[in-house]
Amino acid sequence: MASSSPDTTPQPDAPTDTANGPTSGGPLPRTPQSALAAYREYQRIYEQAYETNDPSGLGAVAMDPLLSSIDKNIAKITRQGVFWRFHNVLNPQVQGRSKDDSIVVILDCVRTLGSYRFSAKTGKRLASFHDGSHLYQAIMRYADGTYKISDATEGRKC
Repeated sequence: MASSSPDTTPQPDAPTDTANGPTSGGPLPRTPQSALAAYREYQRIYEQAYETNDPSGLGAVAMDPLLSSIDKNIAKITRQGVFWRFHNVLNPQVQGRSKDDSIVVILDCVRTLGSYRFSAKTGKRLASFHDGSHLYQAIMRYADGTYKISDATEGRKC
């Protein structure tokens, strides 16, 4: 599954510590705004995981089935001896939510500014891709005091 990278703008409802994710003085409020902040944080960590071929930080922002899928994909590209750098511009909006806000569906038109594949051995750029914009739907689930992305679908151009 192709995915997206973050808009790194901190959100006032969930301050971000760039090393550790949302700062915690306790659980995030169960609100659509907190789900949007968690989605942005997922996108930031997702981008970092592909750049370093290290998915270890994703457990704080993602859950299965998406987490396992990303782990497998990063393991595959690591075996290929490459890593990816990319940057996407986000514009997430709440598409829907459950009555108790335990599930929030986010729809985003993700614009890829650039995506580059590099050799892990030499650091040399191997390829570049400029893919435009795609609709991206994310399911955010509230668990253990925070929202985590559980499913994501990339759709048509937007």
